This record gives sequence, structure tokens and C-alpha cells, in this order.
Amino acid sequence: MSVWRRTLDLLLGRRPVLMQVGAICRDPASGNVLLITSRDTGRWVIPKGWPMEGRTLPGAAAQEAWEEAGVRGRIRPAELGRFRYRKQQDQGYAVPVEMRVYLLSVDSVSDRFPEARQRKRRWFAPVEAACMVVEPGLKQILAGLDRPDAA
Repeated sequence: MSVWRRTLDLLLGRRPVLMQVGAICRDPASGNVLLITSRDTGRWVIPKGWPMEGRTLPGAAAQEAWEEAGVRGRIRPAELGRFRYRKQQDQGYAVPVEMRVYLLSVDSVSDRFPEARQRKRRWFAPVEAACMVVEPGLKQILAGLDRPDAA
């Protein structure tokens, strides 16, 4: 984005779109996906966070999967999909965020992980997981995993 465009957006009160990365953690044996609860509202979400210095975008998504859900596995380097949503801030306003989603094939699940006491986690069939999340774009990505040709 050009400096001129960025300046115009700020003058008009528009915020630039921020980027986050997320992991859809899938059990290769059952095809089920793991959802976790958010720390603030307790709604069902996927592990997600901000890009990390020194990590690729899929690498950052895999790190979030460990910290927030206690899973490790093989992350695919290609995006599974992306969607936009409005991330609520502690200060009471929301900011636009583009979420880039990567598929993580789960190899191991641990009961001891950094956010274990702050979140619940549960396995769902992809179509069921799609019904549990709020974001329309994430619903679409999860529902697409039920197709026979899905990742």
C-alpha cells in the first residue's frame, strides 16, 4: 500500500487491515478438527495469533496451535483459506483483521501446554465445527473439509 493511500485512510478514520494466522488442527485418522474456547467470551475458535518474527506464517500458526491447544503436528505451507473478521479490542472498539488459515495434521496432543488453564478444547466433525464458530469465512473453510476431495 502506498504512503499516500495509508495517509488517506488515516485521515478518513479507516484503519488498515491487520493480519493474523490460524491453524485448523485435524486428526488424520478421524478427520475431526479441534476447536478451542476464546479466553474472553468462551466461544469456539481455532488457535490463532499474530505473525511472529523469525517464523514463517505457517510456522507461527503451528506455534499458536501448541500454545493455545496443546497440539503438535505437520503444518502445510500453503494456505487452506483466508477470511476477514472484526477483532474486538479491550478498549471497546473492533479492528478489521484478515485471517490466513493453515492446516495442521495433528501428531500429538498434550494436556500440559501454555494456555491449558485458560481454554477448553474439543474435537468436532468439520461440518459440526462449522456450526460452532461465528465467523462466516471460517464456517465456509471448515464446512469445505467435509468434501471428499478436501485436504
